Amino acid sequence: MPEGDTVMWAAARLNRALLGQRLTRTDLRTPRLATVDLSGRECLPVVTHGKHMLHRLEGGVTIHSHFKMEGRWSLLPAPSTLQGRAAAGAEADVRRAVSAHTTRALLYTPRTLAVGSKLGVLDVLETAREGDVVGHLGPDLLADDWDDGGRGRALDNLRAQPERPVGEALLDQRLVAGLGTFWISEMLWVHRILPWTQIAAMPDGMLEAVLDDARRLMLVSGRTGVQSSTGDARAGQDRYVHARSGMACLRCNDTIRVAMAGDPGRERTLFSCPTCQGGLAPNDDGRPQGVLRERKKTGKRYKG
Repeated sequence: MPEGDTVMWAAARLNRALLGQRLTRTDLRTPRLATVDLSGRECLPVVTHGKHMLHRLEGGVTIHSHFKMEGRWSLLPAPSTLQGRAAAGAEADVRRAVSAHTTRALLYTPRTLAVGSKLGVLDVLETAREGDVVGHLGPDLLADDWDDGGRGRALDNLRAQPERPVGEALLDQRLVAGLGTFWISEMLWVHRILPWTQIAAMPDGMLEAVLDDARRLMLVSGRTGVQSSTGDARAGQDRYVHARSGMACLRCNDTIRVAMAGDPGRERTLFSCPTCQGGLAPNDDGRPQGVLRERKKTGKRYKG
């Protein structure tokens, strides 16, 4: 599932392409929104809260989207802005986007077509009521006000559940918003904390360090579009443990393992090293695990 840095990068790209532009046509492909027409409205800033995107429009209207597992926003140039082969290629791209069964939203401006594909959530609401869709979330790890109260509120939320495993708690967007399996697995490995360690058992200052390091690296990722916990963007070199089950730990050479964490029905995979992080997950029987094959290649700039 795309995490807060991915959504931040996507919002920045939408802002560069759409901010100040006026929508000439919209096509929102959910039954409830099929007749909604937002044409004529000026595009205001696209903002994020955790993994949620809020695209504000003139007139007090917001398009709310959530990527869920595979969603994305991509941008296509309007064919009318190009000439010759470039225009023909752009026309073909637009036709493919319009006809794709995975397309959920099309936002047209004179210069650009924004395409929302495989979006898990798509709503239109009054901007004044954005709290209805993000008000239940914890502080946004990437928000500008993180150091001005957000950090403290997030820590209070997490420490209010001392017996909860830290990996599961960090996945809970109601406590702190924006983290997912990539950054949780990576940061807990960096700090040698098993994801199934209870919050109350974490050393003093460790929870703060995990959040601060995650924020620092995610802000870089959100600005550059390159997700890497190691500082190396090359494929296979951009992570320590995530999606590396069955492979050797880069620190101790033991075998990385994967196990499920999270509330029933909302479990996610977390990765860890039993030697560096002090054991196995409670639901890990210790049997050999094969190498996890990801559908998406690593070490790449975000698509879109």
